[in-house]
Amino acid sequence: MDKVALTAGALYVIILLRAGGTFAVGWLAGAGARRSRFAGRISSAKFLRAERAIQRWGAPVVAVSFLTVGFQTAANFLAGSMRMPLPRYLPALFVGGAAWALIYATAGLGVLEVLGRLFAERTALGMSAVVVLFLAVCGVVVYRRRRPAQSADVTVPDHS
Repeated sequence: MDKVALTAGALYVIILLRAGGTFAVGWLAGAGARRSRFAGRISSAKFLRAERAIQRWGAPVVAVSFLTVGFQTAANFLAGSMRMPLPRYLPALFVGGAAWALIYATAGLGVLEVLGRLFAERTALGMSAVVVLFLAVCGVVVYRRRRPAQSADVTVPDHS
């Protein structure tokens, strides 16, 4: 149990620094980021979706964003660039960061322990598990990168 608590504590500090730093960069960048060379990234579908969610739901979106992959950076940056007040942002950061740290500490250590046992007892099976995990991650990345490109190819007829 001490290993989980130590890992969760370290991850909590890391996420507070990372997400808080992303918020601070967003706060400092503010409207200037929308006119800079980063304007293309900020106007991407992921950032626009995060911005709409933050505008509608506020701090709970920031807290829940820690349970997602790829959305939390956008949510924290946009919360900063939209100048979300610190009394609303900090509780969301503390709660969401704690959830993130606990999930990654417990699930992450569990996966590492299982892989360690597989390698120690059945090396071939352990290698196979790593290869399958690697191929699954590659498949997800390829799928996610192709999907926006395919939808961009579809043209909508102009009826004007």
